[in-house]
Formats: sequence, C-alpha cells, structure tokens
Amino acid sequence: MSAEQIENYAMIIGVSTLIGFMFFIMWDLAKNSNAGKFGTIIIFTVLGLGIFGFIIKTIIVEMMDM
Repeated sequence: MSAEQIENYAMIIGVSTLIGFMFFIMWDLAKNSNAGKFGTIIIFTVLGLGIFGFIIKTIIVEMMDM
C-alpha cells in the first residue's frame, strides 16, 4: 500500500468516527436538556445538516475528479 492509500483510509475512518461521536453528542445534548421530541428533531436536523453538507461536498469533489 502506498502512503496515499493509507492516508485515504485513515481519513475515512477518522471522519466516520468523528461523525459517530457528533451523533452521540447531539443525542446526549437532547437528553440532558430535556428537549422533548420536537427539540430532539430540531437538534438532529440542524446539526445533522452540517454533517450531510460535508458528505455531499466530498461526493461532489470526487465526481469532479473523474
């Protein structure tokens, strides 16, 4: 394996781990703040859109490199 392949895999694993941790933080924030159903939906929607934007940006950049 080349250094570039190792870096690619490390970034995918690292970013995936951070995204998972961010979902845990959002869930914990909703639980500890007694946000209720509507508040939890808002927290996951708003903060989740940032994660979704990062994933879409990555897909678009990969498509442009083709």
